[in-house]
Amino acid sequence: MRVLVWLSWWVDSAVAAYVLKQQGFDVVGGFMKNYVSDGWNCTTYDDAQEAIKVAKFLGIELLSFDLQKEYNDRIIQYIYDGYAKWVTPNPDVFCNSLIKFDVFLDKALEMWFDKIAMWHYAKIEEKNNEYCLLRGVDYNKDQSYFLSWLNQFQLSKALLPLWWLTKQEVRKIAHDIQLPNADRPDSQGLCFIGNIPMKKFLEQKLPKKIWNIVTVDGKVLGQHEWAWFYTLGQRHGLWINIKSYVIKTDVEKNLVIVWDKSHEDLSHSDLFALDWHWIGKKYDFPLDVKTKIRYRQEPQPAQLVWFEHQQLHIKFQESQWAIASWQIVVAYIGDECIGSGIIK
Repeated sequence: MRVLVWLSWWVDSAVAAYVLKQQGFDVVGGFMKNYVSDGWNCTTYDDAQEAIKVAKFLGIELLSFDLQKEYNDRIIQYIYDGYAKWVTPNPDVFCNSLIKFDVFLDKALEMWFDKIAMWHYAKIEEKNNEYCLLRGVDYNKDQSYFLSWLNQFQLSKALLPLWWLTKQEVRKIAHDIQLPNADRPDSQGLCFIGNIPMKKFLEQKLPKKIWNIVTVDGKVLGQHEWAWFYTLGQRHGLWINIKSYVIKTDVEKNLVIVWDKSHEDLSHSDLFALDWHWIGKKYDFPLDVKTKIRYRQEPQPAQLVWFEHQQLHIKFQESQWAIASWQIVVAYIGDECIGSGIIK
């Protein structure tokens, strides 16, 4: 089987290519150039050089794909549009469904590859002629949340060879075989953009507008540079002298409103989800599941109830903290990720 592996700057993708090669696949590396900027320390060039080193070390061919237009149209504009509408988007989820497992996959199939492979810590399993998305063995690194918008065709054409490994085991393999990027740290920044703070990234198109940070009773604690730079539950980046959390942003008045963590506006027992996406099988309602409203959260018991106008009503067993609009809510039955939607 001929497989095109996304070869990025991370050690995970290098080990994924190595594992597939050891398993007997005909492996070719693919580097995606999705974003280039002179505005700050853009890592794309260095990332490409790292991918070249890894491909040479593994003895595999490396192909390069310039997807800057698609990435700008589908992801960067989505980020700006989201913040301009006063909500916090989740570009990593849609980068997977609209770029890696869509545009990159299409390029691979046009070149007669059988499948693409990614480094994500999750598992694809075929059961009863249906492709299921499962949590990876390493729950701490499990990335099924970010893959929850994939469809059956995308899953059928993808391999995730690291599903059975922990991050520590991946690092050990990299050191054991002396990969050139074995010690390269993981990226913590925006997907394909790099380690730039979101605020600095947004400032390119969304101008600063200084006004007040206030408490719920109107006391001015400090100033900010524009309300749409802040999101529900945010604590860092407020630059005020007391420990507070963003409980609301009033963009029309340009106010950032803060209070302590216990404020009732930060805790909710339910939410509504738009554009619900089933990964495979569609289930009847009501449906008992576990859900995540953010990547690092442990799945929480909840019930899905069909509402109206293509919305799901999700009721939690225990109230959830800082539910942010436009983020993704993901549902699980056991270890299987069954679907996701956009938080209203």
